[in-house]
Amino acid sequence: MKTIRLSVLILCLCCGIITWACAEPGNPQEKLTPIPFDANRAFDILKKQCEFGPRPPGSDAHTKTRDYLFAELKKYADTVSLQPYTSEVDTIDDPPKRKTLHMNNIIAEFGSKHSETMLLAAHWDTRPCADRDPNADNQREPILGANDGASGVAVLLEIARILKTTPPPRRIIIILFDGEDYGKTTDQMFLGSRYFAKNMGKWRPDYGILLDMIGDKDLEIPKEQFSYVANSAFVDSIWKRAKKLGLDPFQDRDGPAVLDDHVPLIRAGIPMVNIIDFDYPHWHTLEDTVDKCSPKSLEIVGRLVVNIIYEGL
Repeated sequence: MKTIRLSVLILCLCCGIITWACAEPGNPQEKLTPIPFDANRAFDILKKQCEFGPRPPGSDAHTKTRDYLFAELKKYADTVSLQPYTSEVDTIDDPPKRKTLHMNNIIAEFGSKHSETMLLAAHWDTRPCADRDPNADNQREPILGANDGASGVAVLLEIARILKTTPPPRRIIIILFDGEDYGKTTDQMFLGSRYFAKNMGKWRPDYGILLDMIGDKDLEIPKEQFSYVANSAFVDSIWKRAKKLGLDPFQDRDGPAVLDDHVPLIRAGIPMVNIIDFDYPHWHTLEDTVDKCSPKSLEIVGRLVVNIIYEGL
């Protein structure tokens, strides 16, 4: 993901302000109480992804991770599907070479009998080069992506277990985007979300939440500005819920505008909020490793999302 100046934010969004509302469960007397979010289990999922090594598209680790995530979601979801696509991209070689990447979004559905659809998203690939590493010798090496990729996926897989145990009062689509972090420029990033935005079909959601870089030990989550400009009411309602739950890392202040997987969906007319802590010193370096992450941070974000699923906003 990349930051962008707020002065060009509205021009980049193109789609204007979106009206958003999240309905409450159909029968308030049938309030569901989900099992607790298990922070240690989520952290084990984060570590398991990292055990495969760096996971850029086209690598063996990428294929093994895809198979692992698909199998895990299959344990819990009503249905799980791969959404395959190809992209023509430039390699990190100097000079770069043109190649075709074969990638897959992983899509799981829960509560299919409901009409209202909430999307939960994260990206499961990792960056093929540590281009922000302070050591120039490292900048062509792939990153492990413990926070930048694995953290959001870990939270969503733990939420999938909860959804299996306590069926949700709304339809939930979990999508793990591929190809978010591939290219040298933003033209060759967010590949999976761009493809999904044009090919949503039966998975088209009413609204959604993106989780990215939410596992670091020093967690601080301000209001991401692409999300806020597109729909301030949606963002404010989430941060108010976090305050009600006593989740202090959610800070009532403006954060940066971060180009990320939520932007293609906003442009396609889907209200999306990016929950992200972009103030992460190990971003796109070889130091984005498991020891920089915390089960507590995963729990904070997981508790909030689970509450929104079952209580509405």
